[in-house]
Amino acid sequence: MNQVIISAATEGETNPLVPNVWEMGVVLVGFAVLMFIVVKFIVPMFEKTFAERAEAIEGGIAKAEKAQAEASAALEEYKQQLTEARAEANRIREEARAEGAQILADLKVKAASESARITAQAHVQIESERQAAVVSLRSEVGTLATTLAGRIVGEALNDDERSARVVDRFLADLENQNAGAAK
Repeated sequence: MNQVIISAATEGETNPLVPNVWEMGVVLVGFAVLMFIVVKFIVPMFEKTFAERAEAIEGGIAKAEKAQAEASAALEEYKQQLTEARAEANRIREEARAEGAQILADLKVKAASESARITAQAHVQIESERQAAVVSLRSEVGTLATTLAGRIVGEALNDDERSARVVDRFLADLENQNAGAAK
């Protein structure tokens, strides 16, 4: 069987390694037409798509850089506003402290003046009550002294002028004794 195949191949005397000229020409023409179509229509479409994509990417990068710059500017503005707000808050806090200290000082002054007024009023009231007590005691001591003197002497001292002199003399003696004891 092998011999049959070999003999059939040698009858036409064509070498299978050498290509047919007509086949080569048709393949070259087909390749040239295909190459023309690819170069004329397909490559420009690829170039156009590539350019659009490159432009879109570059535009996207530019937009991203612009957005980044805007974000950086907004961040700086935010930081500046935050710094200003903190400074304003510190200033307000200090003003409030100063105002609080002033109010406290005013309240202390008012309290001191009110205390002095109440103390002075109390002294005046005490002095008036002391004077009233002295007057009351003088009259009671005078009455008691007159009654006692009348019992000691044995006669009634109903004369007001005489009893007033006796009471005044008794009180003067009593004050002199108190003054001598205090020294």
